[in-house]
Amino acid sequence: MTSPTLPLWQLSASALADHIDSRECSATEALESILARAEACNPALNAIVYPCFDAARARAHEADAATARGESWGPLHGVPVTIKENVDVAGMPTPNGVRAFEGVIAPDDSPVVRNLRAAGAIVIGRTTTPEFSMRATTDSPLHGRTRNPWGPDASSGGSSGGAGAAAAAGMGPIHHGNDIGGSLRIPAFACGVATVKPTVGRVPVFNPSAVAERGLLAQLMSVQGALCREVRDVRLATAVMSRGDARDPWWVPVPFEGPSIAGPIRVAFTKNAHGYPMHPGIARTLDRAARVLEAAGYAVEEVEPPPITEPAAGWMSIALAEIRATLDPLVRKHGSEDVQRVFDAYYAMGDVADGERYLLGVAARTKMTRAWNIFLDRYPLVLSPFMLRPTHAWNYDAQGPTQTKDLFDALIYSYGVNYLSLPAGVVPVDIVDGLPAGVQIIGRRFREDLILDAMEAIERDAGVMAHRLWAHEA
Repeated sequence: MTSPTLPLWQLSASALADHIDSRECSATEALESILARAEACNPALNAIVYPCFDAARARAHEADAATARGESWGPLHGVPVTIKENVDVAGMPTPNGVRAFEGVIAPDDSPVVRNLRAAGAIVIGRTTTPEFSMRATTDSPLHGRTRNPWGPDASSGGSSGGAGAAAAAGMGPIHHGNDIGGSLRIPAFACGVATVKPTVGRVPVFNPSAVAERGLLAQLMSVQGALCREVRDVRLATAVMSRGDARDPWWVPVPFEGPSIAGPIRVAFTKNAHGYPMHPGIARTLDRAARVLEAAGYAVEEVEPPPITEPAAGWMSIALAEIRATLDPLVRKHGSEDVQRVFDAYYAMGDVADGERYLLGVAARTKMTRAWNIFLDRYPLVLSPFMLRPTHAWNYDAQGPTQTKDLFDALIYSYGVNYLSLPAGVVPVDIVDGLPAGVQIIGRRFREDLILDAMEAIERDAGVMAHRLWAHEA
C-alpha cells in the first residue's frame, strides 16, 4: 500500500475516492486535509459561508467505519463537497444571498444534495451567491464579497462565485452550482476551473423550501451542475447528480454515456464576436483550443452555427419579462441598492416583452432550438468563445449601465445557450492579462459526455489551471 504523493486536498475527487477505497488514506484524513486548507484560505476568499465541519467529521468517521466493514456508499465515498446557498440542504439556511431570507431553513435535501449524499459524498458547507443569484459577480450585503484566488480585484464570477473560488483554491474537489444565464460557466472562466451546464432535464431540480413554482422559462433554462478543478471530476459529479428524482417532472431518464459516433467527430469552430471587440488573448485561446482538438482527432471546421444573437435577444426580452414579473417584486422589497440598479440596467438594455410578446416569444424559442438541433446533428460539437473579454473587476456591473451592457455583450454566448436549453462546458486554456481564460464547448442535447471528452482533450494540453495557482504559493 502506497501513500499519496500530493497533499490530500490537492487530489481530484476520482483520485481521492480511489485512495479511500484502497485504504491508502481514510475519509477522515482526506476531510481534515481539505478542512485545514479551507480554514487557511477561506477567511481571505469568503467562499464558504455556512460551514458544517463538525457534522462532516462525524460523517467521515461513519464512512471509515463502513470501509472497515468492506462497504462502499458509492463512487464518492468519503469525498467532501460544497453546496451553493440557493439550493436546499436539510436543516440549513437557503438565503439565496438575501439577508431577509436567512431564516428560510430547508425542510429536506434538494435532489442534487440527496444524490451526492447517496453516492457517498460528505457536505462540508455552503458557498456564496449574490443577491437572488442574478449577477455575474458574487457580492451581497448578507455575506460580503467573494474574492477570486487569482487576484483581489478580479470578480470570482457569478452567481456560483463561491463555488468557483473554493474549487480553484483547493477547498475540496467538487462544488455544486447552478446556471440560468451563465452562473456555472462565468465562475469557471473567472477562476480557472471546469464545468458543464447540463441539458435541461439531465439533473433533477427542486427546492423543498420553495413557496411557489418558478416561471416557465426559468424551468426551461436553469440547471444544476458542478465546478471542479479537473474535467474528470465534472464528469463524475454530473453523472452522480443526474440520478432521477420524482419531485422534478422535467427530469429525463437518458443514459449519461451516449452512443459512439462513427468517424472523427465534427466540431464547428466560430470566432464570431457579433460586433464586440474581442480581446486578442481570448482569440488566441480559441485558436489554441481548435488546434488541440484537431490534433486529438476531431474534424474541426471553421463554420458559422445558427445565430446566437437571436436566442440571446430572446433571453434579454422574453426571459427578462418573466424575471420582471416573478422576481422583481422581491428585488424591490428585499434587495440592496446595488442589485436594484443592476436589475434596472438589465431592463434598460433589454427589450422587455409585454404579455402577448412573451407568449409569441416562447413559441419562437422552439424554432431557434430546432435550428441548433439540426446544425448539431451535422456538427455534434461547437467550439465558441465564452467571454469575449478577460475577467471583469469584482464590482464592474454595479458601476453603471454602460458597464453592465458591456458585460452582457461580452457574454452573448453564455445566456444565448441557456435560452436554447443546450448543454455547454467551459474549460480553462491559458492566462490572459494575468487571469485564467477559457473556451466554451456546446453540444447536442443530452450529450454532455461528448462535451466532456473534448474538454479533457483541451485540459491534457493546457494542464489543470489550479496547479499554476498553487505553484505561486510554493
